Amino acid sequence: MSGAPDLKVLEAAATWYVQLNDDTCCDATSRAWQTWLHASPQHAAAWARVEKLQQQWARVPRQTALSSLSAAKAQRREVLKILSLLLAAGACSWLAVEELPYRSMLAGQRTGSRERRSLRLDDGSQVQMNAHTSLDIRFDSAQRLIQLHGGEILVQTAKDTAQRPFIVDTGEGRVRALGTQFSVRQLRGRTRVGVLQAAVEVTARRSSGHPVRVEAGQQVTFDREAIEDISPLAAGSTAWVHGMLRVDDWRLGDFVEELNRYRPGVLQCATAVQDLRISGAFRIDDTETVLENLSKTLPVKVRFMTRYWASIEPA
Repeated sequence: MSGAPDLKVLEAAATWYVQLNDDTCCDATSRAWQTWLHASPQHAAAWARVEKLQQQWARVPRQTALSSLSAAKAQRREVLKILSLLLAAGACSWLAVEELPYRSMLAGQRTGSRERRSLRLDDGSQVQMNAHTSLDIRFDSAQRLIQLHGGEILVQTAKDTAQRPFIVDTGEGRVRALGTQFSVRQLRGRTRVGVLQAAVEVTARRSSGHPVRVEAGQQVTFDREAIEDISPLAAGSTAWVHGMLRVDDWRLGDFVEELNRYRPGVLQCATAVQDLRISGAFRIDDTETVLENLSKTLPVKVRFMTRYWASIEPA
C-alpha cells in the first residue's frame, strides 16, 4: 500500500490531527497516534499531507482556525469540510490529480460516517444515500444525471414527461435506468450495480462494446475497461436503507471492513482472526454494541486505543 492514501486514511489522519490539538489530549492518545502513524506507509503519507495543510493553517488567523477545529470536534464530519476548503484555497497540486478525493469533499450532497439521507429529486425520483456517500445532481433538458463520487445509493426512478434518460455516472462508467429500482456502490477502482426492479444498462468508460443489460435480481461489477459476468443479487444488499447490515457466513475480515463504513476513525481486524465466519443482522447505527457482542459469539476481543481507533484481536 505505497500509493496515495485513500479517503478513509485521509479522514483518519484528519481525526488524529483534531484529537492531538484538543486541550484534553493525553499521553495515551499521543502514543496511539504514533502506533497508527507507523502502521502503514499510507498512514505516513496521509499525515505528511496533513502537515502540509497545517502550514496553510499557519496563515489563517488563529481565532478562525481554532473555531474551525472546535466545530470539527463537535461534529467530526466537519473535518472533511475544513480539509476541502484548505485544498481549494492552497493545495492546487492536489486539485490537479483526478484520483484524489477532493471531488467527494466538495460534492453538493454528502453524508458522514453515521448518516444516511433520503433525497426527492425534481422529477419525483427518490435517492437513498448510504453513509460516506457524495454525489452531485445535474438535471438539464437532455438528461437526468447523478454524478456519484463515492459511497452507495439506492435509486427509485420516476417517469419523466420529457422522456430524459436517467443516468448514474461513476469513475468507471455509466448506469442507465430502464424504469427501475437499483443500487450503485462505488468500490476502489470498481462500481457494483444491483437491480431490484426492471433493468439497467451498464457501460464501462473505456469499453468499445455494447452496454450490458442487467435484470431484476441480478448484479454486476465493472471497472473502466470491462464488465464482469452477471451474478445473482446478493441477499441483504440494500438492508442499510433500514439501518441494518445482514451477513451470511462472511469472513470476519470482510465484515469488519464493511462495518468500518459506519464508524468514524479506524477499525482494524488482526490477521489471525480475519478468516473466522460470522452470520447475522446488525444495527449499523449502533456499532459500539455490535463490537461488544462480537466477543460473546467469537473467540475475539475488541481493544480500544482511543475513541476513534479500535482493533479486533484474538481472545
